[in-house]
Amino acid sequence: MGVAIIIFYFLFPAYLLFYSTRFSIINKIGVVVICYTGGLVIGNMHIIPESISGISSDLMGVTILLGIPLVLFSENVVKWAKMAKKTFISLLLGVASVVVLVFVGYFIFRDRIPEIWKISGMMIGVYTGGTPNLAAIARSLGVAEEIYIMTHTAELVIGAIILLFLLTGAKPFFGLWLRPYPKDGGKVDQPEIDVADFESYDGFFKRKTFPGIMKSFGIAVLIFGIGYGLTFLVKGDAKDTVAVLTVTTLGIGASLIPSVNRIKSSFQLGMFFIYVFCVIVASKADIVALFSVENIELLKNLLLYIAIVIVGSLLLHALLSWIFRINVDDYIITSTALSNSPPFVPVVAAAIRNKEVVVPGMIIGVIGYAIGNYLGVAIAYLLK
Repeated sequence: MGVAIIIFYFLFPAYLLFYSTRFSIINKIGVVVICYTGGLVIGNMHIIPESISGISSDLMGVTILLGIPLVLFSENVVKWAKMAKKTFISLLLGVASVVVLVFVGYFIFRDRIPEIWKISGMMIGVYTGGTPNLAAIARSLGVAEEIYIMTHTAELVIGAIILLFLLTGAKPFFGLWLRPYPKDGGKVDQPEIDVADFESYDGFFKRKTFPGIMKSFGIAVLIFGIGYGLTFLVKGDAKDTVAVLTVTTLGIGASLIPSVNRIKSSFQLGMFFIYVFCVIVASKADIVALFSVENIELLKNLLLYIAIVIVGSLLLHALLSWIFRINVDDYIITSTALSNSPPFVPVVAAAIRNKEVVVPGMIIGVIGYAIGNYLGVAIAYLLK
């Protein structure tokens, strides 16, 4: 039974990703949501033998340390940052806003949410880079499975509401005081970005992509080995932190090598490992305890804390954008890239009828992937 469960951990997200190219409903619900649901179901059927508890914990670490560099391989952060000078200010304002609100929320809820310093670091990560950073920071800080599930669940609920607002009422609302988008705003040199490369699994399962996938996997394994090896030089709780930050740094470094940066499907392979992590961590959560009377109060506080952080960040970012004369479209697309990750950028750009902000938005999202782990861990330890 133990072997079957381990196989399930990998095959379940693989089947989801395969059929996501055929059935749009999977992407509409969200692969990560289905992974959590599947993990919770299998975990609470009480069929997972205690004998594989240690193995599943080890797999959580392995999948994160493999997934993070793979996500970063296809993203030449330095090159894109240079090409996004006009939107870089908006990025800085957005990141500064979430840091300020994380501090505000921390001091409001520090007596009501246990180990809120860890959750604060996770919020920095998920706001700047989405699920990969959230999972990596949770692992590096040793966040309990139940707390991780509750935090991400609350963030998904608030995030869905914010995304709906960004798609519908954000432009007329923030347009009341932010500058309109300049008519010549798109006439700048921009890198070519294939938006379909982000989280689209079309072609991923074809035979021609296999050599590239194996090449990127081999490089990721080498980086994993270095990151894991360095943990033997560190004692105590810092081991996971050192490993995560090492693979992040080496992943960014590898992305600067053209032959690595050009490998197709590295990002998708990295997200596959992140989804495997999501299935495993959900399978270790006790759903009865998750929604017990004690935890309902915690979940309510988490929802309030996350709402304050995300909504407050948007409002503070809007105020700073007004001060620094950022136009409304750049503000909205920056907020989308940070709070909802790059794949949502084209969707929101279409909603505000401005395809010229797609590339700057994607660049901001990619930079967010790169800086999220460093900033999240730093803020967490600072608050600790």
